[in-house]
Amino acid sequence: MNTPTHVEPLPTLLPSYLSAADAPKKQKKWVWLIGAPVLALALAAPAWNSAAAAADIAQSDIAAPVSTLAVQFSPAKQDITSSQRNAIRSAKQYLDYSAFSRSGLIHQLEYEHFSTADATFAVDSLDVDWNKQAAKCAKQYLDYTSFSRSGLIDQLVYDGFTRAQAEYGANASY
Repeated sequence: MNTPTHVEPLPTLLPSYLSAADAPKKQKKWVWLIGAPVLALALAAPAWNSAAAAADIAQSDIAAPVSTLAVQFSPAKQDITSSQRNAIRSAKQYLDYSAFSRSGLIHQLEYEHFSTADATFAVDSLDVDWNKQAAKCAKQYLDYTSFSRSGLIDQLVYDGFTRAQAEYGANASY
């Protein structure tokens, strides 16, 4: 039996009332899927926070003098990596569950296999009152066991709180 080695696809048949020129065109969605993000990045790429870009804007066609200082964006406005976003979420969950010092929370995130840089970024991007965390931690210790005031301060310092934060925590909960 002879089988053809090359099979041509069947032609697409149009309804009799449509001519080839009136036929619906196939949309190329991949162009938008790739092109739109590339275009967005290209439009967003100017060096927003560079002094050179600010100096280019401050040309003689602008009447008032313009400062050429670099603009610094806060971490909330910067693009963050998924690892940083996950570290932030994890840090928030830990703080909802228990009290931590700044260094203790960074160490906990490192224990969860976040890099030191991502853990530090996450902790520093949160608005945490470390004095309140020290007070919360001191209260948790006192609910669990007995401490002298100085022993409680020493324990809080051991946990990573500064001496001032530890004293605040002990005073607030003792």
